[in-house]
Amino acid sequence: MSGLRSLGQIGRPGLFAILETWADAQAQTAHAEAAHTKEFRSRLQSLLRAPYDERPHHVLSVVPQPGARAAGVKGAIYVVTHVDVPGKFQDEGAAAVKQLSEASRGDKGNLRFDGLTQTSRPNHMTVIEVWKDPRSADGHAMAPHTIAVSREAESMSGSLYDERLYRVLDQK
Repeated sequence: MSGLRSLGQIGRPGLFAILETWADAQAQTAHAEAAHTKEFRSRLQSLLRAPYDERPHHVLSVVPQPGARAAGVKGAIYVVTHVDVPGKFQDEGAAAVKQLSEASRGDKGNLRFDGLTQTSRPNHMTVIEVWKDPRSADGHAMAPHTIAVSREAESMSGSLYDERLYRVLDQK
């Protein structure tokens, strides 16, 4: 495995996300079938408000920032945004998410910016951002390229982004 982050949603302590990155499908399958994974999911059941929700993705645009160690930046802000577009706009939606990812990597305070599309629903995209601090995340949210892509996605779907802010849970 090349990455694992346990995140708690800011302002909503009962909500969290687990982000995993795998070298390949076989590594992910081996992890999912491992005894420790099954034990973890079993112990998690008593804490869940809703069923466990796992969403495998394909890469649209992922480029780890050279030298950036988001995992080691205390106080980093993780933003996970779900973008849905109707099926007839899936290519345009994917292009918009890819464009946003590539444009945003140069924004001040950006540690990582990934654009993904769900394996089972290609018209559902996820944007995963990591920012040095809240100020950097806010600056990006108001950047002209961010606003332009947000408006473009909204015109395709008629709905707003589902953006959620997180902090790392296991950071001391």
